[in-house]
Amino acid sequence: MRRRGLFCEDGLMDEYDGAVGRAIDLNADLGESYGRWTLGDDMAMLDVVTSANIACGFHAGDPATLLATVRAASERSVAVGAQVGYPDLAGFGRRFMDIAPADLTAAVLYQIGALDGLCRAAGTRVRYVKPHGALYHSVARHEGQAAAVVAAVASYDAAFPLVCLPGSVVAELAAEAGLTVIPEAFADRGYRGDGTLVPRDQPDAVLDDPALAAARAVRLARDGSLLAADGGRITVIARSLCVHGDSPGAVGMARAVRAALEAAGIVLRPFVAESP
Repeated sequence: MRRRGLFCEDGLMDEYDGAVGRAIDLNADLGESYGRWTLGDDMAMLDVVTSANIACGFHAGDPATLLATVRAASERSVAVGAQVGYPDLAGFGRRFMDIAPADLTAAVLYQIGALDGLCRAAGTRVRYVKPHGALYHSVARHEGQAAAVVAAVASYDAAFPLVCLPGSVVAELAAEAGLTVIPEAFADRGYRGDGTLVPRDQPDAVLDDPALAAARAVRLARDGSLLAADGGRITVIARSLCVHGDSPGAVGMARAVRAALEAAGIVLRPFVAESP
């Protein structure tokens, strides 16, 4: 069995031809405020991105925040994705949790269903799924948890694409299950030489220079390559680029990334069809 790799293999570039260098999606994690605690500027970010990964209440987001966010996304024709995570409000979903596969499948189903209900009330619907934080990294290598997430998506709606790290275990299992896999790259995160992200507790984990992030986004969209933290160049074929909505100066960085992509002649559009 040949894994759908992070690095270029025979046929991989052709598989995503038409997305790389011509058109690409720009996504951000939104809806992460909770009660009186505000994180980021969702309304400003929704004017920039083409897809919004919206929290589902487990790692962040309360019902009123989520409803307001999906309404605003619907008004702007921004595609909504369910950003599912561990039940970890205190840790913002960035701590690994050793959850039994059956329990994780149920938790992911619960989150998708909750957000989809809010979306339908707002005149839109969930269009795809993306794991958040520690779950995103866990399913990249943990086969049991990856299979649990895939099972949840497939049983809720097998037409939902799954956004994930290219070359990951979950990407492979999702493809085997018949799901559409959307490989993504991060404009504002540091990469290691093996194509994984630099952990957030280490230097160079997050880029804070809008010009640098914008230049990286253009290179990723044009030829699927980026400079790793160790100075080496790696190839990452992505159909969607992520800019984080919770970073300092997030809106300015997102605007710089979008402006650079458009100036380079790259079309920004969701990877899902426009109508639900």
